[in-house]
Amino acid sequence: MARVELVKIAKNYGKQAVLRPLDLTIPDGSFTVLVGPSGCGKSTLLRLLAGLDSLSAGSILLDNKQINDLDPADRDIAMVFQSYALYPHLTVAENLGFHMKVRRVKREEQESKIARVAEILGISKLLNRFPRALSGGQRQRVAMGRAMVRNPQVFLFDEPLSNLDAQLRMELRAEIKALHQRFKTTMVYVTHDQVEAMTLADQIVVMREGAIVQQGSPLEIYDHPADTFVARFIGSPPMNLLEGLPETRDGVSGVRCNSLWFALPARWNEAASRQRDKKLLVGVRAQDFLLTSSPEQPTATVRLVEITGESSLLHVDWQGFPLHVQLSGRTDAQPEQSLGLAINREKIHLFDAESGQRL
Repeated sequence: MARVELVKIAKNYGKQAVLRPLDLTIPDGSFTVLVGPSGCGKSTLLRLLAGLDSLSAGSILLDNKQINDLDPADRDIAMVFQSYALYPHLTVAENLGFHMKVRRVKREEQESKIARVAEILGISKLLNRFPRALSGGQRQRVAMGRAMVRNPQVFLFDEPLSNLDAQLRMELRAEIKALHQRFKTTMVYVTHDQVEAMTLADQIVVMREGAIVQQGSPLEIYDHPADTFVARFIGSPPMNLLEGLPETRDGVSGVRCNSLWFALPARWNEAASRQRDKKLLVGVRAQDFLLTSSPEQPTATVRLVEITGESSLLHVDWQGFPLHVQLSGRTDAQPEQSLGLAINREKIHLFDAESGQRL
């Protein structure tokens, strides 16, 4: 296990800044997930950690030892790639043992480690097969095993599940989490899938345009997004945002959004009063709407209904705002039907409309 520190690291390709100077600490034994849209710099950051690319500025420390200039093989860091990267002419056993063979590890030790890792990953019966005879999930298990036999201080995962179907992604996601709980090795995992980020991570690092927007535990980021980008990126479906202005009615602080008015919880009163005539964005998770037969607000119009069995997702128009409303169970709502909606006011989020920052 190891503690990783990134100190003012940056990466430029010519005049193009891919990573702006950033600091990040990855605690010893943690599972840190780097998440963000394509092109945000998360895979570049992983390649810098692995030594597959060179820094433009800054330092990388592994247990307080600078490793910037070390070759990838000397960093004691193993990486699992999206594309599996298996040698097609070698069997599964030979792929697993390749690094040890290069390092001239004793044959008995190689066989012992290969057998142990194969048993952990459930691929013992595949050791004599070639990669072409394996499914995508089996190939990814072999790729993970090849990293595990090295017993590195840090594991790096670069979108390892993106080529798999939904069922396999769920299964391997659980296996990766179980491996971390078993061995407590420091892991850094890159994905654009926020569901993977929420379910795997001890620490999530949300990136955008080469910078860190927010970092924290999954529930911290979900419950207290730093800005509208994080609010929309973390959570499925994305958070609804309604633009409005602060407005007090009968001594109650609230926000008027077109013909809708929402009373605010007491914790937001001071923040809303500071905005005065400045526009706000009211953030509401799809799960925080309530159906009501006696609405205090104008009704919403259903545009589309998606039923998955355990829940129903309604696409509605609420006084000019297109919204997602998620209900537990099933619904008999139909397109063009009018619905009475209310908001769980304790779950309201507020953002500055101009900057997008949380108030």
